[in-house]
Amino acid sequence: MTFSLRPTYDDPRTAEFVDRLRHYLDGELAEYEAERGLTHATRLTRTDLEPVWRRSRELGFYGIHLPKEYGGHNLTYTQLAALKEEIGASGRVLAHSVLGDMGGPLRAGDILKHATEHQLDKYLLPLIRGERACCFSLTETDAGSDVRSMRTIAVRDEDGYRLTGHKVFSSAGPFADFAIVVARMATTGEQEGEKPQFSAFLVDLDSPGCRVEDGATPMSGEHIESDIILDNCHVPAANLLGEEGKGMRIALGRVTTNRLLHCPTVLGATRRALTLTLDRTRTRKVAGGQPLLTLQAIQHKVADMATEFYAARSMTYAALAALDEGREAHAEAFMCKLFVAESAFRILDEAVQIHGKEGLTQGNEIEYLFRKIRMFRVLTGTSEIQRNGIAKLLAFTH
Repeated sequence: MTFSLRPTYDDPRTAEFVDRLRHYLDGELAEYEAERGLTHATRLTRTDLEPVWRRSRELGFYGIHLPKEYGGHNLTYTQLAALKEEIGASGRVLAHSVLGDMGGPLRAGDILKHATEHQLDKYLLPLIRGERACCFSLTETDAGSDVRSMRTIAVRDEDGYRLTGHKVFSSAGPFADFAIVVARMATTGEQEGEKPQFSAFLVDLDSPGCRVEDGATPMSGEHIESDIILDNCHVPAANLLGEEGKGMRIALGRVTTNRLLHCPTVLGATRRALTLTLDRTRTRKVAGGQPLLTLQAIQHKVADMATEFYAARSMTYAALAALDEGREAHAEAFMCKLFVAESAFRILDEAVQIHGKEGLTQGNEIEYLFRKIRMFRVLTGTSEIQRNGIAKLLAFTH
């Protein structure tokens, strides 16, 4: 893998998908956003998103990673990563809705294989077609990294379950029709000291006893989070996802893969920041009328930024290639998440420095990217948790 801020691909299939995706992101989608005056701080609505879901589905992007029986192209992890990187690099406000990250097929994750025919027909196939949207509700105020300490309870009743609890940070919640909720089963055994059991449910967000409230606004300024509040909310037995007591396994079943697949989007955003910074150094004049890039101090900064980006991207795609070959990559996934998060933050910090006052000004894309990238050191597992995972694997497997 060679260094490039606009990568090319030897695989013809990947090259074709990337080229078509770039054309849509930079052309039709950019025009759509401009017509609606959308920014990253806009409070988006279903009216904004639904046309993008439908158009992306028409173009073959929405759910492109899925098996062919679901209308996808059965992508490898490496091919999907290349597309996710372009999403991050595009700078588009609605890029997250093109492949289905925002309430769509990518948000639903790997639950298709656990779904019944009823669940497919009512929830997941309409989701894939861009007709419905979902959010994933696992996190609670006191159950973030330690998700097993969650307090949301599922109690069996005659024809289903009653759920009570308060979920936070449900991304895509403001636009979703239903949520994938993980809850702790209320059992006598748990009171006797047995390990708690967790189940996963498909919960219609307009159900009695369920309400959706505005969640906390993240530092990125995006209005994409909701709190899901359940108060003795009835969920039919038919909406139990998989087996009772197997919900945590369903929720965390593809942790290694998902941890790795978050990295390409961040790499794309970092690539965008590096491109903007190089443009800045070529056009910004210093005393004497010379470009900023003629200063050795700036040359060293951009050299280090590019080198860190190349290292982070190379290790990520190497780990994804191992997954495509059927090999395990547990340690590598921890390492990639850690290194991508930390190196991307260092790169963005330097980008802000080079942009000077403009890099500190709200409305400037570099300022937004800095806030967005900073979040990745915490989201999907903090850097400290990644280090714990690496150390544990080194201690017990080497």
